[in-house]
Parts: sequence; structure tokens; C-alpha cells
Amino acid sequence: MSSGQPPVSASADEVGAPAFAPESAPSTSFEAEVGRKVAEARARLERRAGLSSDRPTHFRRAAERPFTVEERDRVTILISGLTARHERLIQAALQSCGYSCQPLPQPDFSACLIGKQFGNNAVCNPAYFTVGNLVAFLLKLEAEGLSRTEIVDRYVFFTAGSCGPCRFGMYESEFRLALRNAGFDGFRVLTFQQDAGVKASTGEPGLAFTLLLGLNALNAFQSADVLNDFGHTCRPYEVVPGTTNRLLARAVEIVAEDLRHRRELQLVDRLPAAVVRALSRSVLGARTARVLFNLREHLWSRSLDRTMQQCREVLARVEVDRLRVKPVVKVTGEFWAQSTEGDGNFRMFEFLEREGAHALIDPLSTWVMYLLEQNRATMLNRRGLAVPRTGPTLGRWRARAADSLNFRRKRLLMNAGERIYRNRYDRLRAALGNVPHGLVDQSELARLAAPFYNPLARSGEGHTEVAKNIYYYTRHGAHMVLSLKPFGCMPSTQSDGVQSAVVARFKDMLYLPIETAAEGELNAHSRVQMALVEARDRAQEEFDRALTSTGRNLADIRRYVETHPELRDPFYAVPDRAGVVGVAANFVLHVSERMDKDRAWRRSGVAAPSRVTATQPTT
Repeated sequence: MSSGQPPVSASADEVGAPAFAPESAPSTSFEAEVGRKVAEARARLERRAGLSSDRPTHFRRAAERPFTVEERDRVTILISGLTARHERLIQAALQSCGYSCQPLPQPDFSACLIGKQFGNNAVCNPAYFTVGNLVAFLLKLEAEGLSRTEIVDRYVFFTAGSCGPCRFGMYESEFRLALRNAGFDGFRVLTFQQDAGVKASTGEPGLAFTLLLGLNALNAFQSADVLNDFGHTCRPYEVVPGTTNRLLARAVEIVAEDLRHRRELQLVDRLPAAVVRALSRSVLGARTARVLFNLREHLWSRSLDRTMQQCREVLARVEVDRLRVKPVVKVTGEFWAQSTEGDGNFRMFEFLEREGAHALIDPLSTWVMYLLEQNRATMLNRRGLAVPRTGPTLGRWRARAADSLNFRRKRLLMNAGERIYRNRYDRLRAALGNVPHGLVDQSELARLAAPFYNPLARSGEGHTEVAKNIYYYTRHGAHMVLSLKPFGCMPSTQSDGVQSAVVARFKDMLYLPIETAAEGELNAHSRVQMALVEARDRAQEEFDRALTSTGRNLADIRRYVETHPELRDPFYAVPDRAGVVGVAANFVLHVSERMDKDRAWRRSGVAAPSRVTATQPTT
């Protein structure tokens, strides 16, 4: 059969292997064996973890038992994440609608450790503190004798949710994971989207956002803001330590009692029976009238103003000494880190006051105004996108007209909502003598941040961290800006990167960012202390210049204050001077002007001015 020709063999292309396959066969066999062993090990580990499946499955949120209307009488709603005063007034607002509500204690360091024990790795500091605080409370209930089944049946947790590029959007799933790992599987977590506005909903019939709850919650939110601001404004200058906190607690209870007894108005409460019968013929007419009456009662009536006046009478007992020279420190940063009052930000407000500083806080209403401004900016940016660029001319004109009408309608509603919110806030401030600070204009913040940070960039505080730093420096609102944010917070990391350009632009700016990891308290306090040295020097130099410009001696100023009790009243209005930051500097300029106009004081023989050559720091 041999023909004298070499045997014919398949080419490399025909068998799918290179011509030198025989030489590489041992290597190929070894790689195949390694691949087989790796696949077996992976399958074995997946079976142990319960992950083995023929095909991948997508994540689905586990079905949760609903919170029903019938359960309201026996289920307690737990709330957390705000300041103690906000939570106390929100509790009263929920109680006015028939809910049982209980604020959780302020989270401490042990709550963070519990959150880390039962939660995922690499979660935000606020999530560890919040969920750990919830689990710690449930474990305490169990230790007091309640079974886990009873706890799951009798309690639910109410919190804000979000969607976006930062980890805040994952909090809800982290809560459920930690609760399941702690043995409270099935515990219900109710959430609402923080940027949903009047359309906010928990999706559960047991907690419905009614008109009464919405208006009462708004009043609770704003009342807590102004009372908090009053406390931070007066506490650094109180003559008797602890007086401000003690009297603020009484004021909060006065507001809570008012909110708890508010009820939704019905037409028969305000209109004659004949008018009620006429309006009742139309469901829309009756509903509109009822909404308008309740809006007027809760937003424009004087009932809450009278309540705040009672608070003013209580808080007037605080005696203040405004001649204490203290640096004003504006606190900004991530929403939770800059507002919590516990270990989550190393009790930074207490620390600042112990170090002789005046902490200037952001009211939580600033966040509400930021959300309104973001919606307005987004609406402006999208104007005209729905108008076709091609097609019949008449059709394009109609589309442009419809788009313009829709834009104007939305802008009118947003402007009205912002004006109503701001005016209501200013009325509460006025009831407390305008001691609490006003809300910053968000459009101005967006303008200041625009050269450095796009105001349309979302997540976290967005552009406002950068804008507030510039605002309080250029407007002489603070000697120093302290930005608090959780360790590894992505939006705050972006802002910190931009802040380097801001600080390079404004050479004298004193700005300090602090990341609040659970174990970094000593380092954070040390950094703040170092920055406060320069802030104190600036405050003292400013005070010395102000006192020198009056041509008077500090002892004469103090003697005049001691003989005029109204100057020690916390509600006494001291005008702010352009370019002057400190309370003491503004106060000494004002007192000097009063002394110049006070003829009785000049005739008393103790008003002879003396040129000041040096002053001692007053703390």
C-alpha cells in the first residue's frame, strides 16, 4: 500500500492546534488539570455558601410584612438620625396623628461597634452608628423580657432613604442585613425618599403622610431648628453654665405639647352650616376648602407664634456675657456628621465650646432649601429638551408653548414653596428675637461655587460644602470653617479635592476638614485644637482693634454693661458691623455708641474715656 510518499497528516488549521502541538501537549494537559481543580474548588465553596446555581439570579428585595392600619394602636414607631430636639418634636407630630412613637437614644461608640459586628464591611460611619443603635435598643428590649417575636411584632423603624452615587442609597438594605444577622429577621424598616417632597410616601398604609402630619412635621422641624440655633448662639456666653440647656429642655416641651394637641380642621370648625352643605355637594370643592383652612391654620395663624413667645419667656432667664472673646467656627460637611450630637462626630459641638469657641451650626432646614434649589436648577437645565427640532412648524410651536407653560407652572410652585418655607422660618426666628440665624440664599451659594464646583453635580452636600466655605469667608461670617464628614465619604472626598483650589484662591482662609472614623477622636480633637490657636488669635486681634477704635477702656465698657441689665439679655439685639465677625467685637462697638449717646452716664462722672493701649484676652 506504500506508494513511496510520506504519510499524509492533518494540517495545524484542520485540527485547531499549532503544528508544534506534540511538543506542547504536556503543558496543555497541565493547564487543563489546574483549570479543572479551580472549577471544583469554586463549586465546593459555592455549595458551602449556598450560592451554587445553574444560572445567575438577580437580587430581589425580600418581601416584608406590611405595616397595616389595624396595627397602629399596638405598634411603636422608632425614629433616629436627627438631633434630640428634632426627634422629640417629630415624636409629638406623630402622636398628634394617633401614632405611638419613640426616639432612640443618641448613638454612642458602642452602637458603632455593634453596627460593625452585624453589618457589612466598608459601610459609612453614619450607617454603623444608626443601625448599631437600633440593634442595641432591640437587644435591650430583649434583655428586659420581650421575646424577639414580640419585638418584631410591636416595633418598626422609620428612616429616610435615597438613591444616588453615595452609599446612603444602600442604607435600607444594610439595616435589614444587620437586623437579620442580629437575630431580628423580619423586623420592618419604613423608608421615604428624602427628595420626594409633598409626594413622599412610605408605601405602607400603617404610616400615611396625611395633611396634618405633613404640616405638623414642618412646624416641628423648623421649631427644633430655631431652638437649636438659639442654644448654640447663647450657650458660649452664658454666665451660669448649664442654664441654656436646662431652659431649652423646658422650651422644647412647650412646643411638643402644642404640636401633640393639634388636630386637622374640618369645614364645620370654621364655616356656617349652610356653607358647609353647599361645599359638600362637590367633593373637589370640599377637599380644597379643607386643605386651605388647614394651611392657613398651621402656616399663617398666630398659634405657633404664641407658643414660641412662651418659649421666649422661659429662655429670657439666660444671662449672657457678650464681652467674652470667642472665635466663631462655622461647622459644615456631610449632613449626618455635621448635625449629630453624639460620638458620631466626636461630640464636636461640646468640644468646641469647651475649647472656648462659638460653634455656628447649619439648621437642618438648609438641607430642605438645598433640595428645592436643586430641583429648580434641574428644571432650568432641562427646559426645552422636549421640544422637537424638526417637523411641522405648527407642531413645534405647540410643543414649545406647552413646554413653556409647564416650565412656568413648575417654577411658580417651587418659588411659592420656598417663599412659604422661608417666611414661616423667619416668623419663628422673630418670635425668638431674631437670635437664631436666617437661612442662607441657596442661589447665592450656587453662584459662589460655580467657578469651582458644578452646582448640578449631585450626591451628598453637592456644591454647598465648597460654597459655604467661600460664603463665610468673603462675608466675614466666621473666623474658621470646620468641615465634618464620615471616613471615606465619596461626595465629601470630591469636595475636599476642590477645597484645595479654593484655599489656594483665598490665601487667608482658615479651613479644616475632619474625617470622623469611629476610632479617630484623639487625632480629630488634636487637629481642631491646633487650628483653633489661629482662630483665637484672629478673634482677639479683631476685638482689640474694635476696642481701640472706641477710645475706651474695657473696664469702663464692662461697668456700663453691669449697670444696664438689658445688655445681658439673650434677646438683646446687637447689630452686626460690616467686616466684623466676633460677637464680642460687635458688642463692644455697640456699647461704646450707646455710651456716647447716654447723657445720664456721662454726667455720672464714671464715663471719662481713656485710650486703650493693650487688652487681656477675655474668655
